[in-house]
Amino acid sequence: MSWLSAENIVAVLTATLGIVASFAVVWYERRVPRRRRIGYRVQMDMPIGGDNRDGQGQENIRLGLFSDLPDMSDATLVLLRVENDGAQSVASTDYTGGDLHGLTAVFTERIVRGVTVTQPNADHLMEHFASSRGMRHSGNTIYLPRVPLDSGQHYKLLVLLTGGSVGCAVRVTGGIREGAVQPNRSTTVDDKPPLFNRPARLITILLTLCVTVLASIVVGGGGAPPPIGCATGKLTVNGSTAFAPVVQEIARRYESDCPDSNIMVEARGSNEGVQRLVETGESENGSPAMIVIRDGGGSQLDPRLQGDRVAVSAFTVVVNDEVSVSSLTIEQIRRIYRGDVVNWNQVGGPDLPILLVSRDANSGTRDLFRRRILAGIGEPAYTSQDCEHRNSPQDKVIRCELDSTERVLRSVARLPGAIGYSELRTAATVKGLHTVRIDGQDPSIEAIRNSTYPFAEVEYAYTYGQPPAGSLTLSFLDYLTRGGGQTVIKAHGALPCYSPEGLRRCQEGP
Repeated sequence: MSWLSAENIVAVLTATLGIVASFAVVWYERRVPRRRRIGYRVQMDMPIGGDNRDGQGQENIRLGLFSDLPDMSDATLVLLRVENDGAQSVASTDYTGGDLHGLTAVFTERIVRGVTVTQPNADHLMEHFASSRGMRHSGNTIYLPRVPLDSGQHYKLLVLLTGGSVGCAVRVTGGIREGAVQPNRSTTVDDKPPLFNRPARLITILLTLCVTVLASIVVGGGGAPPPIGCATGKLTVNGSTAFAPVVQEIARRYESDCPDSNIMVEARGSNEGVQRLVETGESENGSPAMIVIRDGGGSQLDPRLQGDRVAVSAFTVVVNDEVSVSSLTIEQIRRIYRGDVVNWNQVGGPDLPILLVSRDANSGTRDLFRRRILAGIGEPAYTSQDCEHRNSPQDKVIRCELDSTERVLRSVARLPGAIGYSELRTAATVKGLHTVRIDGQDPSIEAIRNSTYPFAEVEYAYTYGQPPAGSLTLSFLDYLTRGGGQTVIKAHGALPCYSPEGLRRCQEGP
């Protein structure tokens, strides 16, 4: 069998070992007995008399509460915390002392003058400290009752002492069935978190080795299979020239990730692409291996076409750098494209004739410009072949039509006084021209995310009917709209429709 290779056998065995190690963690936690444990620590030890020194003979800061009582001049106050810091509960019957008390707290070199219980984290614990339950003290020792403690429960003893200095040893002793009483400590903000216990360390090391072996097999193995969801064959992507740079990069990435796939991007304009898709679908009597990207949807499109939202693109008006205009109102743009304004000095610019560099009738960007900016009114008639001279002296405006976004941008950058429109990201890469604000609003991805910028549109991917299951058309469509293509879309300054921030924006439309 083809899969029965040394690498695959090692990979299977390594994965099995990792799974067994994971189950071992659960088994260990559930089946291996864990000891009961009572922990204790001193949380406060301070002088409150009028004459008290620490163990090194240094005078402590003191409150002086008993300055007038000679027998209390060396008084100290200790806050002792007792808690169940083990994994199992401690019942009253788990204490192994012979009499009523369960634990003893010994304060070396000091005498207990008074004690009170404070801050239990369960109210019912207080009832166990009544005198009838064994709570008493004598000399330097406090006898604590058999207090049942669930895991994590604690109580605190506030103890008044005399006869010794701050810092003298405090020790809690007693017997716990299948357990121990031992000092513990709290974790301060400067402490390192506790290390793994030994079984956890061994399991972590084992899992790390398993992952390392598997990774080396994947990286070092030759002829690795393609990612899940890949398809083979040939596919043509037609349509929008404005969105073409995005699609071209996504196609290259798909071909790199999925061997034996061949994706050809032929951007000839949204409308021409749609027409060609319909003609191909009719001739093949089914869904051809073709996707068309269109700037915006359309209610008048052939009902046999199926559209998927891809992204929201920002578009912009651009002018030659010799035009010192950085902002136009929508009304000013409309007057320019009606032919009412023919020189830039009429809108605060230099004395230069306005040259209208437009897209041809196959362009979705042109249709978008008409709908979003010109309020549905068409552009003036075609009057120039070179975008610089009139075809006839009687023509009021100079307006040419070009068949791609790239040609529009090159012409605007070359001709003083020229104005055109383009997809934002592509325009930003061309020297010799600049974008203009529309009604004071800068074209940006943030503006289209907030629905405040008027010159934006949803990019659609159209197929002729539903592509067959397992086809390259369906696989690439999913990659474009929901898969790795989203990263490329974001990098090009557009907003993916299936991203969290783009979903609402694409549903509501520009």
